[in-house]
Amino acid sequence: MTMIRLPAITALVLGLCVAPAFAQESPDALVKRVAEDVLTTIRSDKDIQAGDIAKIRQVMEVKLVPNFDFVRMTALAMGRNWRTATPEQQKQLTDDFRTLLVRTYAGALSNYRDNTMDYKPLRMNPADTEVVVRTEVKRSGQAPVQIDYSMEKTPEGWKAYDVVVAGVSLVTTYRDEFNDTVKSSGVDGLMKALTNKNRGPAPPPPVK
Repeated sequence: MTMIRLPAITALVLGLCVAPAFAQESPDALVKRVAEDVLTTIRSDKDIQAGDIAKIRQVMEVKLVPNFDFVRMTALAMGRNWRTATPEQQKQLTDDFRTLLVRTYAGALSNYRDNTMDYKPLRMNPADTEVVVRTEVKRSGQAPVQIDYSMEKTPEGWKAYDVVVAGVSLVTTYRDEFNDTVKSSGVDGLMKALTNKNRGPAPPPPVK
């Protein structure tokens, strides 16, 4: 699995907590508004600062999860193996991958309070249905990190399907692992592996 650096984890959480009520916003305005709102929350919530993972997951489930295209994310993570899965397998894989991502990245949310985000001008034509929202995370005493959000326009509004950190795709960091599991154990083996991961302790984020 390719390793992604912190603050990719927290950028994922903050930049993509997109509220459905504001679906008509431009994707860059939406990312900025919600990121700043979530920053305010984590800087003031004592439970989150103390590492209350259950509360952090609740925030993610309410604000983040509904605004990802987890079907597309899972398909990207599986690559060509996605087409070999039945519709029932695809649904379970999508649900399990969603759970894995939430459990993996929930713990990073409370660590973001001292970082700031810069938002780059959006390059977008009126007819575009896919865009990249570019941001930069600044950390005191460290080099900034570019975070690009791949977003698509859906009937329900803009949704995110990937985050690219310093040129590395968050979703496809899982591709080698998933492909190896499918090669050795089939799609059913991958489903079992994800289920077992989600039953155990939260896995560490893929950071270096």
